[in-house]
Amino acid sequence: MLRFIFRRTLGAVVILVLLTVVAFLLFFGMPRDPALLMCGKTCTPDALANIHKTLGIDKSIPEQFWIFLQGLFVGRDDFAQGPCPAPCFGYSYHTNENVWSTLIDRLPTTVSLAIGSAVLFLLVGLGSGLLAAWKRGTVVDKTFTAGAMVLSSMQIYFLGPLVLALLVFQLHLFDQPKYVPFTDNPPSWFTGLIIPWAVLSTIFAAQYTRMARSSMIEQLQEEHVRTARAKGMSRSYVFFRYAWRGSLIPIVTIFGIDIGSLLGGAIITEYTFGLPGLGRLAVEAVNFSDLPLLLGVMLFSAAMILLFNIIVDACYAFIDPRVRLS
Repeated sequence: MLRFIFRRTLGAVVILVLLTVVAFLLFFGMPRDPALLMCGKTCTPDALANIHKTLGIDKSIPEQFWIFLQGLFVGRDDFAQGPCPAPCFGYSYHTNENVWSTLIDRLPTTVSLAIGSAVLFLLVGLGSGLLAAWKRGTVVDKTFTAGAMVLSSMQIYFLGPLVLALLVFQLHLFDQPKYVPFTDNPPSWFTGLIIPWAVLSTIFAAQYTRMARSSMIEQLQEEHVRTARAKGMSRSYVFFRYAWRGSLIPIVTIFGIDIGSLLGGAIITEYTFGLPGLGRLAVEAVNFSDLPLLLGVMLFSAAMILLFNIIVDACYAFIDPRVRLS
């Protein structure tokens, strides 16, 4: 098991390095000069050259990439803004702030949004899916399946403004969504994120309802489940003792990808509700052509997805004994 996790971790590191190479070449090898955006209308060749030197883009692309890699592991001290400790993604073109520090400052918002919504859509989605599979063919099953089909076809950029207009501005049942640090005021933290949690979890819960239902029905057709039923075990015991654990494998796989993506930044949700997370930071970086900041958000998001894929692989052995045997 440990050897398998080590191989998966090593593979993830290789993928992350390759992604770093591609992303760096894609961003910093572009013909568009970011120094022109900072130089202004009255830009002179001397001023442009000075900005190139300040940004560290006066060298060739291979030299820039090697310096960038060194900064990730040992830091850099060649910036005009001052030393940049490892992991160093450089300084923002727009704010002149350390990119890594900016990512860490925005991370609590994204973590709060991701964890809260994940708890909701897992409870609602898995509960609805299992109940639909238990009541297969009944009105309950058809109701949950139809509801999941309708909700899964909706998009956050449609559902979010609709919920805001109805529950916040018209009925005044909730306050305007905002992020308050949990350590400062837990009740305000909860009430400020309840609408984003509900909207984001609605989309995911519908998908998990369909997935849990189909996975459970498939497991109920397996030979070991039918054998358990033939031995006289009760339906509920077989349902939760045998079929339930086997149905978790595909759900855990998708959940690992989803939670990793959410921790990398829920762009549409954060932008819709004005939450200062990593997703909104990525949009701001694109608007200002802030290449170091955009590269930092992209690599951080990729690292989160790879990390949770490794965690999912480790969870397989605890969920399904057949994985341990193989």
